[in-house]
Amino acid sequence: MSISIDSMFVHKMWNDHELTKMVDGGVPFPMLSDAGGQIGALYGVFNEAAGVENRGRFIIDPDGVCQGYEVLTPPVGRNVNETIRQVQAFQLVRASKGTEATPAGWRPGKNTLKPGVNLVGNVWKEWDTSMAND
Repeated sequence: MSISIDSMFVHKMWNDHELTKMVDGGVPFPMLSDAGGQIGALYGVFNEAAGVENRGRFIIDPDGVCQGYEVLTPPVGRNVNETIRQVQAFQLVRASKGTEATPAGWRPGKNTLKPGVNLVGNVWKEWDTSMAND
C-alpha cells in the first residue's frame, strides 16, 4: 500500500491521470490517506512546520520488518517501477528462504545469486552474467 497526506480524491486523480501513463494499469496496490500526517510522523517523513511529507518508501515484509526504505525531498520524484521491482526481489528472496539473492538491477526471470563463501569476490561475475541477458 502507499500512504500520503493527500486525500483519496487526489490519489485517484494522480493514479488516473499520471500513474496509468507511467505504469501499465496504474498502481497495483491500495493508496491510503494520512490526512493529519500521523503515520508520516511515525516514520519520520512528516514536516509539521510545512505541512508536507517527504517522499518516503518503506518496504515492510509480512512479519512487519522493514526490509528497505528510501526518503526523498519533495522536488525529487520516485520510480514506481523500481519500487515494484524491489518488492518482487524481496518476495523472491523470502520465498527462497535465503537460498537466493538478487543482484543490482535484477528483474523477474533474470539470474539470481546463490549466497555462500564462493560468491565472495565473485559477485561481479554473476552480475555480469545476469545483466548480459537483458
